[in-house]
Amino acid sequence: MAALPTAPLPETIEETGTSIDDELGARVIVYNCDCHTYQQVIDLFCRAIPKMTPERAFELAYRIDHVGSAEVYEGPHKECERVAAILAGGGLRVAVQ
Repeated sequence: MAALPTAPLPETIEETGTSIDDELGARVIVYNCDCHTYQQVIDLFCRAIPKMTPERAFELAYRIDHVGSAEVYEGPHKECERVAAILAGGGLRVAVQ
């Protein structure tokens, strides 16, 4: 019996590494810390978050106070990092996801 011809095995190329593609986007989460007044949080949100209104800032502050956290901004990763840095600079507990 003749041996069957074998096909060459394709080369396996494995790429590892992490990179952040700004086009993927991210979100900014703020956590409750019980160390700021509503007005302080509203002022920070209006200063840091694009297109934020005082009314929306109040809604988010209320949610954070009663639920424990809220997504306050979603957008390009670099912009989320900028927003988070301003909020953290004001003493808020934030995360970029």
